Amino acid sequence: MIKTINAVAPIRICDLGGWTDTWFAQYGTVLNIAVYPYTEVQMKIYKNIGKNNRKIKIHAENFGAPYEIDPNNIIYDKHPLIEAAIDIMKVPKEFSFEINLFSNAPSGASTGTSAAITVALIAALDLVTPGKLTPYEIALLSHDVETVKLGQQCGIQDQIASAYGGINFIQMTQYPHSSVSQLIIPNHTWWELERRLILIYLGKSHFSSEVHRRVIKNLEGYGPTHPILEKLRNIASLGKNSLYQADFSAFGKAMIMNNEYQRLLHPDLISSDADSVIQVAKKNGAIGWKVNGAGGSGGSLTILSGPDASSKRKIIREVEDLNAGFKNIPMYISRFGLRTWKC
Repeated sequence: MIKTINAVAPIRICDLGGWTDTWFAQYGTVLNIAVYPYTEVQMKIYKNIGKNNRKIKIHAENFGAPYEIDPNNIIYDKHPLIEAAIDIMKVPKEFSFEINLFSNAPSGASTGTSAAITVALIAALDLVTPGKLTPYEIALLSHDVETVKLGQQCGIQDQIASAYGGINFIQMTQYPHSSVSQLIIPNHTWWELERRLILIYLGKSHFSSEVHRRVIKNLEGYGPTHPILEKLRNIASLGKNSLYQADFSAFGKAMIMNNEYQRLLHPDLISSDADSVIQVAKKNGAIGWKVNGAGGSGGSLTILSGPDASSKRKIIREVEDLNAGFKNIPMYISRFGLRTWKC
């Protein structure tokens, strides 16, 4: 073995302005928050012995046993996202790899876990290829894995959150290109926001592709000036301004507005499970809530609790008592985005 490369990347919650970072929106504005738990990649690199001994071994810990792929003929079958990321990087042929991937966040939680895995993997592979990619380039390339290589629907915000970390204000000028500004807020504002945030997993993987297809068809037919898209773009700016002003009440209102505009796109984007959690949170003094990601069945919500610390704990207890599958995911806002190191 020559070396070991490690990479970690945070996931994303509380995306205000989501749906405007897509090809059918053409341009948009998103505010999101990158948090730990993070995804992690560890890659062991070996020098090939002989001409025909090149191997790539993959172990996606959350999904079962290790397996090998043919580096000369990569097929996207067992874990297409991982295999496509390896394929797009064109790693040097003189090396073999053992790649281990793990996520502390549940799969399908609508928190950009797949994007975080891709960002971490591409960053690890980047350390053995010529040149050096910037965080923005890694985010773009990770987005290409999903959209170009795999032909999936995918906005740009998740990859950016994982690459940059922190609280991001993303202005997509023309899909998929954007400018990214990280919010620099005082520590006391950061700590209070972090203390109030709750991430609730709804017990099952996010799956609502048919609903999303109907929404996309409607938005595509209307064009980028659809009135709800315009309102969602504005909410991202409202969220940004409220955090700069440490106005948590205004930030919570922006979350709720965003949630309800998503509901107007299609009622099934806010599931009955999500609404049941919202009712518990509201009863216990929460001042903000939003389904994470595009919404639909399963997935997760971000809740902003009120100023009373005990009410946050009460929300978590009552939500977990409501349904055995509902779980609080402990998290904190990431000071760093993507991190890579060799050992």
